[in-house]
Amino acid sequence: MLFGIDIFDAALAPSLMIAMVAGIISFLSPCVLPIVPPYLAYMAGTSTGDMTKGRSDPRVVKAALFFVLGLSTVFLLLGFAASALGRAFLQYQQYLGYAAGTLIIAFGLHFLGLIRIPLLFREARFEAGNRGGTPFGSYVLGLAFAFGWTPCIGPVLGAILSLAAQEGSVSRGMTLMALYAVGLGLPFLIAAIYISKFMSLMARFKSHIGTIERIMGGLLVLVGILLITGGFADLSFWLLETFPVLGAIG
Repeated sequence: MLFGIDIFDAALAPSLMIAMVAGIISFLSPCVLPIVPPYLAYMAGTSTGDMTKGRSDPRVVKAALFFVLGLSTVFLLLGFAASALGRAFLQYQQYLGYAAGTLIIAFGLHFLGLIRIPLLFREARFEAGNRGGTPFGSYVLGLAFAFGWTPCIGPVLGAILSLAAQEGSVSRGMTLMALYAVGLGLPFLIAAIYISKFMSLMARFKSHIGTIERIMGGLLVLVGILLITGGFADLSFWLLETFPVLGAIG
């Protein structure tokens, strides 16, 4: 409870888990993972070659931290807006769930390769200008990344925002977006701290990018189906029966 408002209970647990996993999958997606080293190098005012030498560079870690703060700011604001909108249209929430679920399933089928949505092949990036090498520049790039990196994270982000809109309070919706930000942002920080090992690992991981994309598609289809069928309530009851300790939360 925060300021007298319940922000977590067992009913929210499935959405929180999905939000966290969605953030991690977004980080591993084909249009995010490959740009991590050059992004970190640019923000820290160094080069990818220098980052592979020796121990972690404090400049790279600081850049990653402010970058994550920037994208988290946007995600929390989006969560606030989605939750507020959901409350405003509370009487139509069931129909909004149907519409959002159908759209999210379409996004999932796109990533599974079963249909193709031309819009998702376009990149809508906001240019942040020549701001590399400063904490403020890293923060601005985080804002731009969250707003503009639509081809991969847009559908997943939309799915989590749809879940936020279904919640009964702004605080709960923002909590969902905070978990998504953690799932996406924490790997950035880990990559910055262990940048040399990360770059070596990433080279071996590239062959599995297609699998990650299909997992993303499957997750989107699952979220869409749960939104349409109201399955989140059933999932919550299953969690309570399987893990009774959750009943003491909230």
